[in-house]
Amino acid sequence: MSADWLRAAWPAPANVRVLNTTRNGGCSAGAWASMNLGEHCGDDPENVRRNRQRLLVELPAEPQWLHQVHGTAVAVHPGDVGPELEADALVAFAPGQVCAVLTADCLPVALCDRVGSRVAVAHAGWRGLAGGVLQATVDALACPPGELIGWLGPAIGPSAYEVGADVARAFPDEFEEAFAARGDRWLLDLYAVARLKLAAAGVTTVSGGDLCTYSEPRRFYSYRRDGATGRMATLVWMDP
Repeated sequence: MSADWLRAAWPAPANVRVLNTTRNGGCSAGAWASMNLGEHCGDDPENVRRNRQRLLVELPAEPQWLHQVHGTAVAVHPGDVGPELEADALVAFAPGQVCAVLTADCLPVALCDRVGSRVAVAHAGWRGLAGGVLQATVDALACPPGELIGWLGPAIGPSAYEVGADVARAFPDEFEEAFAARGDRWLLDLYAVARLKLAAAGVTTVSGGDLCTYSEPRRFYSYRRDGATGRMATLVWMDP
C-alpha cells in the first residue's frame, strides 16, 4: 500500500475496512500523476487499468465501480452490479463485497453498522448533499439509524470551497452553520453539511472531515484547483 493512502480512523467493528487512495502510488503521468483511478477524465486507459490492478492487491475482491452523476440513487451490491451502474452510493450486506466511489473534491462518506453486518459508501458533492444522497444511503442500509456510524473522507475544505448564491439557496436548513460570507459569494463547508444531514437522518457518530483536497496538491487530486486531474477512490467492505 502507498505510504500516504488513508485507513479510516473511526470506531468501526474490526471486520469493517475503509481504504482511501491518494494521488500517489500509481503509474499515470502529467495532470493525472500518479494513482488516477477514473476512466473518464482524460487519462490513458491503460494507465487506469494498471492503477486499478495495483489497487486490487489491497482488496478482497474487484470493487464495484459506479457511473456517478451527482445524484441520489443508491445501488445494492451485488444485485445491481454492472459495468455502467448509474448511482452515487452503494451498499453491501455480505463480506467481501467492495463498494467504491471516486472523488476529486466531492465528499466520500463511508457508513457501517455497529455490529459489522452492512456497509455503504456515498459520493456527496453539493448537488448530492442537497438532493438527499446521505438520507437515501441511510435508508438503503435498512437498520435503525442510531446503529450506524460514519466516516468523512478527504474533500475540498471550508476555506477553499467558494460558491455562489445558487448553491447557498440549496441549503436553507444548513445555511447558518455551513456557510461563511466572502464578499458577494460564500465559503461552503461540505463536512459541516454532511454532519448535519447525517444527524437529521439519525446518524450522530461521525468521524473524519479534517482534510482539504484543494490545499494539498502533492497528496490529493482537486478538480477545483486543477481542472484536468485524476480521481481517488474511497472503498469500504467487510472482511470475508
